[in-house]
Amino acid sequence: MYIIAGLGNPGPKYADTRHNAGFAAIDCLSEMYLIPVRERKFRGLVGQGFIGQEKVLLLKPLTYMNLSGESIRAAMEYYDVPEERLIVLCDDINLDLGVLRIRKSGSAGGHNGLKNIIFQLATQDFKRIRIGVGKQPEEMDRISYVLSHFDSEEKARLLDAGKRAAEAAAMILGEGLEAAMNRYNGKGSE
Repeated sequence: MYIIAGLGNPGPKYADTRHNAGFAAIDCLSEMYLIPVRERKFRGLVGQGFIGQEKVLLLKPLTYMNLSGESIRAAMEYYDVPEERLIVLCDDINLDLGVLRIRKSGSAGGHNGLKNIIFQLATQDFKRIRIGVGKQPEEMDRISYVLSHFDSEEKARLLDAGKRAAEAAAMILGEGLEAAMNRYNGKGSE
């Protein structure tokens, strides 16, 4: 089994904010592969199904961003899933809106959700797909920016990025990480 976890904050107040790009990507996967993500388990919303031949658990932690690792660790322990079968989808303010960056491992890069996952799992060795939400304006602090809402044009570009992030996750399962990196890294909307 693979666990594909999208990071975000629960509740209507945070819907459609930059920090919820990971949730948006999980929603795309859910729709594309007909895997409803509605069951409450592991302090999150989950759905089980198949992407190609691979059994997957889609997970949206409801612990708020800074404690995402608690939900992910609980699911990994329950299903005895090793870190090499974890894929995390999250926002990245260092990438232009809609650009994807896929990595095999790495630091948190200032992202509190990734920081907590690394802390909870005691490793940086898990795959992640970062979704560019645009660079933070100088006049705005980081927290205000990641919790800000997209305008209608940005929202359309995020939806496209969420779909491509979902396709990239599926490609990792079917063709491997290198293939997904070659196809999707550094690319935005065509």
